Amino acid sequence: MLAVLLALGAAAGYGGSDFAAGLAARQASVVRVTVLAEVTSAALLLCVVPFISSQTPSLTSVLWGIVAGASGVTGAMALYLGFRHAAFSVASSVSAVATAAFSVLAGLALGEQPGALSLAGIALALPAIVAVSTPARQPTTAVATPARRGQGPVTKERGLEPAGGSRGVAPPGLQSTGRHAAGVGLGLAAGAGFGMFFIGLNEAGSVSDLWPIVISQIAAMVTVACVALATRDLRLPPTGARQLSVLTGVMGATGTTMFFLSTHHGLLAVTAVITSLYPALTILLARVVSGERLTALRIIGLSLAAASVALIAASGTG
Repeated sequence: MLAVLLALGAAAGYGGSDFAAGLAARQASVVRVTVLAEVTSAALLLCVVPFISSQTPSLTSVLWGIVAGASGVTGAMALYLGFRHAAFSVASSVSAVATAAFSVLAGLALGEQPGALSLAGIALALPAIVAVSTPARQPTTAVATPARRGQGPVTKERGLEPAGGSRGVAPPGLQSTGRHAAGVGLGLAAGAGFGMFFIGLNEAGSVSDLWPIVISQIAAMVTVACVALATRDLRLPPTGARQLSVLTGVMGATGTTMFFLSTHHGLLAVTAVITSLYPALTILLARVVSGERLTALRIIGLSLAAASVALIAASGTG
């Protein structure tokens, strides 16, 4: 039960972190946002962990931590870039289902036996991805223009504004580009990165020693800093995106700590899948703050994704 609660806490941390990062990435470079977020996470963990963890990590733990950090930050950059192109509900859901499926398959390869329900949950993952990834039709409405002499009112078609008209619509800088397929592909790439991140932390160390998450965070920071240097993009994002990036780092560090603890109280195939519920908070925040709409097909896809997660978790906890 403790593993489930910790995993749910991790899901909340990651969900809030992803939403903040997604908003920041729509205003500034993904690299700049990620660098500041990773520096914030590393600084926060370095201020806490040395005082509560005295055990020296083994070489194996260090190596797994490095793998986790490099994989996790790669997945994060892919997801943040996905948020730029597609709706939060699409990119986050695709990444979550991919993360869950990847983690369960990895658990099987490592000798875990989640059971038949988990396999059924994986089987639901594919239609969930397809449904939630289907592009939404752009609704149109007739707009009257002044009538010409001898003619009735002339109408033209234009896309409807998001729910609520000007109320509840994200400012132009916070809107996605609408490149739906790119967002889906990046969500899948993010899922693979997150899955490897979860596996690396699971293999890295014991519940009493939090140094592996510090190592993974430093590895993530170094990885994205190298990307920033290579692309000559090692600068702070604008003020608004800067604050969101710091918030991303704080919530991400909290989520990572809770997930790391959860993996040592339960199976990876269970804790990773429950943590993969993180899009629930992301989507809720996107609906409330950005006014994103959910089509009927996407709601079906989200329901299938939730059923997939529930089946896997139920099998593991049983």
